Amino acid sequence: MYLRTFFVVHHLVDLKEGGISPFLHNAPITCKVENTERYTTRSKVRVCTLYTVRLTHGEFTWTVKRKYKHFQELQRDLYKHKMMLQFLPLGRFAIQRQQLESMTEEMPTLHGTERMRRTSSKPKYLEEYLNSLLENTFCRNYNGMLEFLAVSPLSFIKDLGPKGLEGFILKRSGGHRIQGLNCFGHHQFCFRWSHRWLVVKDSFLLYMSRDPGLVSFVLLFDPELKVLVGRCYTDTKHGVCIENFSRKLIIKCNSYRQAQWWSHEIRRLSERCDFLQMHGFDGFAPQRPHTFTKWYVNGSGYFSDLADALEKAKEEIFITDWWLSPEVFLKRPARGTYWRLDQILKRKAEQGVKVCVLLYKEVELALGINSDYSKRALMNLHPNIKVMRHPDHVASVVFLWAHHEKMVVIDQTVAFVGGLDLAFGRWDDSSYKLIDVTPSKTANHSPRPVPEMEGEDGSTVPLSDGDPGEAPVGHDEVDLSCNALLWLGKDYSNFIKKDWTQLDQPFQDNVDRTQVPRIPWRDLGAVVHGKAARDLARHFIQRWNFTKIFKIKYKDKFYPCLLPKSHFTADDLPFTVPGAAKASVQVLRSVDRWSAGTCECSILKAYIHTIENSQHYIYIENQFFISCADEKNVHNTIGDAIVKRILRAHSEKKKYRVFIVVPLLPGFEGDIAEGGGRAIQAILHFTYRTMNRGEFSILSRLKEQMQDEWTQYISLCGVRTHSELGQTPITELIYVHSKALIADDRCYIIGSANINDRSMLGSRDSELAVLVEDEERVPSRMNGEEYEAGPLTLALRKECFRVLLGAKSDPQIDIDDPVSDQFFNDVWNKIAQSNASIYETVFRCLPLDSIRNMRELQEHVSTRNLAQTDPERASRELQAVRGILVHFPLHFLCEENLLPPPGTKERMVPLEVWT
Repeated sequence: MYLRTFFVVHHLVDLKEGGISPFLHNAPITCKVENTERYTTRSKVRVCTLYTVRLTHGEFTWTVKRKYKHFQELQRDLYKHKMMLQFLPLGRFAIQRQQLESMTEEMPTLHGTERMRRTSSKPKYLEEYLNSLLENTFCRNYNGMLEFLAVSPLSFIKDLGPKGLEGFILKRSGGHRIQGLNCFGHHQFCFRWSHRWLVVKDSFLLYMSRDPGLVSFVLLFDPELKVLVGRCYTDTKHGVCIENFSRKLIIKCNSYRQAQWWSHEIRRLSERCDFLQMHGFDGFAPQRPHTFTKWYVNGSGYFSDLADALEKAKEEIFITDWWLSPEVFLKRPARGTYWRLDQILKRKAEQGVKVCVLLYKEVELALGINSDYSKRALMNLHPNIKVMRHPDHVASVVFLWAHHEKMVVIDQTVAFVGGLDLAFGRWDDSSYKLIDVTPSKTANHSPRPVPEMEGEDGSTVPLSDGDPGEAPVGHDEVDLSCNALLWLGKDYSNFIKKDWTQLDQPFQDNVDRTQVPRIPWRDLGAVVHGKAARDLARHFIQRWNFTKIFKIKYKDKFYPCLLPKSHFTADDLPFTVPGAAKASVQVLRSVDRWSAGTCECSILKAYIHTIENSQHYIYIENQFFISCADEKNVHNTIGDAIVKRILRAHSEKKKYRVFIVVPLLPGFEGDIAEGGGRAIQAILHFTYRTMNRGEFSILSRLKEQMQDEWTQYISLCGVRTHSELGQTPITELIYVHSKALIADDRCYIIGSANINDRSMLGSRDSELAVLVEDEERVPSRMNGEEYEAGPLTLALRKECFRVLLGAKSDPQIDIDDPVSDQFFNDVWNKIAQSNASIYETVFRCLPLDSIRNMRELQEHVSTRNLAQTDPERASRELQAVRGILVHFPLHFLCEENLLPPPGTKERMVPLEVWT
């Protein structure tokens, strides 16, 4: 039963060295000679017979084709091996000697007059001979017998799917469709032929060097799969060409019939593969009905469920992130380091789980996420933790684009995906706290962080047994038993005031938490199970193997080739995340040749399709809102789809609502009181160009057709909150990092893709998302009428609205009907307008509609606000705030050109960096 577990794929060398049989324990092997084929050789001098042998072992069945001479060679080799064992050293060959000594009778022989007389035909005689050999442990485990039966350690692993064709072939080097990996010449002397063991499964094939048992290459089946036989396709005798999107693999067989057999078996095994055709939105994965899934609003629940799922990992953990902080805590407040990410991964690695991490390798001059530190910190924990970074900017000629996806897969069975990196600053809950200090009992009762002490620079560092300035690296170096803080060290952040620095000192504060409020983080995520999780795992495996091929340093055997599990076993779930419910799930992605070796932009197509086909409303919550194609600087058409859908509703005189929630300011360091950094201004320029400025903007195009009636169709908002710091009212924007679309209370998209060209076009940043469509219906209301809503989507939309509008604290706020006039005008827009007005009155906080140029901005800075002049009155005013929703200030700096000035470094980079 040991070899039934998928875990074996990571221990092929150990199995080989330990002499462990690839066969299932206590499962007999039987054979039946089913068919014979007679054919003439090329010389046409003699007639040969080919025997088709069907073998059964447990639940596995497979077929091999052998000539009589192969039976003869097997007999001869077995006899030689038996004789040689008598003279080989006992220690090294003790297992084989023991099996030989335990034989109760003579080894079966191919020659025997009595057997010949008893058999009615040669096929029956060969069948009996082979069955008698297979009953013998010594004969069954002999290498020559394994080759005769086409058996390897990968043959009988249930999670790899049915037993496919296997055997030795000659493999030609090259054929990769990756720039720089192939010889420039096409002459036969440019190629190298290698002896390899080829294994065909139901959704991929691989080859490995049989002796050490190392998988050298994995070819995933995709819509470009072709299997061609003949010299005209392979430039070699008895050649087979196996081609997919990323490689043209040439193998050489011993005969024409063997070449035909390989091509037939590859086609037969792949014909049921889901990945041989493009699916909805030209995506690689189909819709997966009846999939257990769950959504998350904010990082608190997402991180907590992820931590519990990681604890249940038995075989593999796959992680890919734009940024990963090894010291991030997944459960809070931290009372120890047990739930710290690096300690969880170390613990699982020590248990034998293989942890594979793919990180974006940033351009260090442009970004300070320090992926090199993250890689070293993780790989120093345990050899079972493997970390790759990609791309190599010079080698791949990719300087502008990033791996932006965020995903964790556990045992290829459960997958977490969305907008949340496992990084500092991401954890939050619906309270969106601005401060995180524990008051110490000092005379003036000033808030102080506990249990931390001040460093020389005024920053706070954790108490530890060693030097207090050193970052903790061990399991018990930090005493957190009395900790009440939710955000330790650099996890407490205000990245607009000061971006993250010195990430190799994770527990030193980045800002003074006694003076600077943190920026809360709003994000959405999802978890999927079963086949959808396998689809996400397949994407990770495709990227991992692609990176291993591309970067020479990763070709070392320390970094394994990963194998996708079969979808036929995907419904055998070892566990499900609590609260998950069934729905239809499709995995979407944005990838290109540079990022994954293939091309796809299914996220963009799904967004446009969902918008075009929505009947009542769409709700968009996104970190960016840069769209409306002009075929010059912006190319994605999400904004255009919104305009067309609103104009259609207007012409049909039907109610239709569009809710847009984005950050009030882009997430770049810069003082907005001085106009913000140039990066902030560049993003604001393209955001306003999408919303309301210029001929391509949404509102400009709507006003042309309906004047001021656009206000009944679309609402553009941000989110903000307030608190007190040292008895003084304070406010800060809530950073919307979500990448989500909800439509009609029946479907939603959650992922890592922003609404901009970088994320949506496919040729730029790599992204992941899931489209979830409810399969069940529950009673609800839409536009004042009874409506059948999807339970998952309805609950997600209500959770979003409940927090945005403050309905949790005020049950009078009715959020059941999202498109009625009463809700849209008297609840949503009224609360957004009221909140914005209160924040302007109390804080005069930026960005503001009344500040239209730099002169007004400078005058604004010199004026004290109500929170400073009359804190008590300010607190009373703030009591009228409901929820966190505010209208987006559409006229902020509208008289200024917000593009970076010529000659600045921000203007020197291509404009597509900002779009």
